[in-house]
Amino acid sequence: MEADGWDLHVQRTYAGIDRGDNLAPHTEGTPDTSEPIPARISPDPALLDRLREEVRKRHYSDRTEDAYADWVARYLRFHRYRDPREMGKEEIERYLSHLAVDRDVAASTQNQAFSALLFLYRDVLGIKLEWLDGIVRAKRPKLLPVVLTRDEVASVLKHLSGGNLIAAMLMYGAGLRLLECLTLRIKDIDFGYRQITVRQGKGNKDRVTVLPAAVEPRLKLHIEDVRVLFEKDLKEGGGYVKLPKALGRKYEKADCAWGWQWVFPAHRRYPDPETGIRQRHHLDETVLQRAVKEAAVRAEIRKHATCHPFRHSFATHLLEEGYDIRTIQELLGHRDVSTTMIYTHVLNRGGRCVRSPMDILG
Repeated sequence: MEADGWDLHVQRTYAGIDRGDNLAPHTEGTPDTSEPIPARISPDPALLDRLREEVRKRHYSDRTEDAYADWVARYLRFHRYRDPREMGKEEIERYLSHLAVDRDVAASTQNQAFSALLFLYRDVLGIKLEWLDGIVRAKRPKLLPVVLTRDEVASVLKHLSGGNLIAAMLMYGAGLRLLECLTLRIKDIDFGYRQITVRQGKGNKDRVTVLPAAVEPRLKLHIEDVRVLFEKDLKEGGGYVKLPKALGRKYEKADCAWGWQWVFPAHRRYPDPETGIRQRHHLDETVLQRAVKEAAVRAEIRKHATCHPFRHSFATHLLEEGYDIRTIQELLGHRDVSTTMIYTHVLNRGGRCVRSPMDILG
C-alpha cells in the first residue's frame, strides 16, 4: 500500500475506536497527540484483520474478538501508530500503567488489555519473547457479589413489564447471565422437562439449568407473540437470524427456521454486513439493563441493583434453601467450585453465619 494510502487506512480504521477514551488532555508519560500522524506507520495495514482471523481460528467468542481488536487499536493509537514489531516490554508496561493511573480502570479491564496484547505479539506477529511472561498482571480485588433479598427481587420485578419482566424472571429464576438470557433461541426452551439449555456460555460451554414454573405462563404467551412477528417477517421476505459459526452452511435454511429464532428478538431488522440479508438480532442488552436500573430506582433499592445481581441472588437463595454447592455450580456453569463458594459468605445469616453477641443480650 502507498504511504498516503496507509495513512488514510490508519485514520479510517482507528478513528474513534477508543469510544471516548481520548488521550487529551496530555499527561506526563502519555504520547503527545498534537503532532501529525506519520505517513508510513506499519508495514502491515491488515493487522486487525489478521488478529480477527487468528481469534476465529481458536473459536473464541465474537465479544472476545471485538475486545481484542479494540484493545490493540487503542494500544497503537496510544503509541502514535508505531509498528508494534518495533515496540516491546517498555511500551506495553507504559500503556498498562496509563490505563491504571490515568484512566483508573479496574484490574480486570487492565488484564483484558494485557491478554489482547499478549495475543497480538505471540499469536498474530509470532513474536515469542520471554519478557512477555515477566509483565506483572494486575491483582483483581476480592469483591463480594451484590445480592438482593427475596422482597427486593419481587419489588424490582413489580416495576417491570412485557419482555423485560420475563427476561428478568429468567435471570433470577434460572441464574442466567444477561447475554445468556438475551441470546436464548426458541429450541433452547424445553417446557416438557422444565429446563433451559444455555448454548456457548462463558468459556464456550453448554449447560442445562432450571426453567421456573412461575414464568411458564408468561413465557408461553410471549413466544406466541414472537411467532406472530416471525410469520410476519416471513411474509415480507425476512425471518432470518444469525447462526453460530458455519451452521448456516451445514443446515440449509436453518437461519429462517422457527427453532433458531430468538426468544427476545429486537424490534427492528438490519442488513447483515457479510451477506446483505436483512436479519433480526436479539434484543440489545442496553435495553434490558436500562429497564432493570429504572425499576430498581422506582423500587427504592439502595443496593447496586443491575442485571447481574439477579444471578447472584439465584445462587444465594438456593444455598439458603439447602441445595448443595455442586448442584448450584452446575446450574451456574462455574468451572471451579471455589467460584461458587463465594456465595456461602453472603447468606442471609450474618457474616459467616455468626450470631452477634448483641443479639444474645437479655
